Amino acid sequence: MNDGDGGLTALTFPEPEPPPAGSCRDIAPGVRWLRMPLPFALNHINLWLVEDGAGWAIIDTGIANDTIKSLWEHILAHALGGPVTRLIVTHYHPDHIGLAGWLTERLGIELWTTPGEWDHAHRALGGPLGGFRDELAAFYRRVGFGDVDETVKVGRPTSYRSLVSALPDGYRALTDGMELELGGRRWRVIIGRGHAPEHACLYCPALDLLIAGDQVLPKISPNVSLWPDAADQDPLGSFLASLDKIERAVPSSAFVLPSHNLPFYGLHARTQQLRALHAERIDEVVEACATPRTGAEMVPVLFRRTLDRHQLGFAIGETMAHLAHAVALGRLRRRERSDGVWLFERV
Repeated sequence: MNDGDGGLTALTFPEPEPPPAGSCRDIAPGVRWLRMPLPFALNHINLWLVEDGAGWAIIDTGIANDTIKSLWEHILAHALGGPVTRLIVTHYHPDHIGLAGWLTERLGIELWTTPGEWDHAHRALGGPLGGFRDELAAFYRRVGFGDVDETVKVGRPTSYRSLVSALPDGYRALTDGMELELGGRRWRVIIGRGHAPEHACLYCPALDLLIAGDQVLPKISPNVSLWPDAADQDPLGSFLASLDKIERAVPSSAFVLPSHNLPFYGLHARTQQLRALHAERIDEVVEACATPRTGAEMVPVLFRRTLDRHQLGFAIGETMAHLAHAVALGRLRRRERSDGVWLFERV
């Protein structure tokens, strides 16, 4: 979600404008930047092409629709000058994996991603129709929303299946710390958590360049949500631990290629800003829970602006992630009301 422009002066942006849709631009030796549109308030995603032998590896895909397919057809025909060797997907969210099936089949290449992201994508595509909406409805009841069906409809306006093409039959696994050779350079996989279950970032020491995906963004804070029945019941704690991990693994001098907004310098300044932002939000929820509050009552405490249909579900998930982390820190306790709704109160 947007965290304003505070602290951006600590970051530097060498590229003032993105490339137009359907074109790509050299951003570093052997690395090209392209941008695809998204039909949401966050209206774009950055994708990357990395030199790989005589061809190019694609990093992330955009969502599955005819507009993005047409842009890819133009890029493949006019912008590369060599074959595509493989597709690497950072995580399972639709703007990153949406066209993975189409591209791998169209180009005869392999998909590389982490086991956690592959599993979540398959479950989201292969689960019973409407199954996640049923889970959301039960979750939103516990959160304290009255008109649960309407909240689900507004907070989940598009389905995963409508944005993601069928996945290939298999994939090559990315694991934490493994190294890939792309274009004669070594790229190390760094796994982040919280925003997604097993998000793959790629760091090239020779270029001092980090392909950060959604794990570190320069102008907005990556959404960190608690979803129903998630294996990780403290995703914000996992996200903050991942910021620490990235700081240890990647020097502050690195050039960061994020999936949204502009490439930037100032990695450690940004991770510190994100850590401070979430600490401030935790203080807000703890203060607001001096008297018992439901999650539904806490959403407008953290998100004071009007939320559109796409943002509401993420705002609910992020509010619940902050409440869960405050419970994990021992600053709030959660109890259940007689009607099954969760109440949060300050310890």
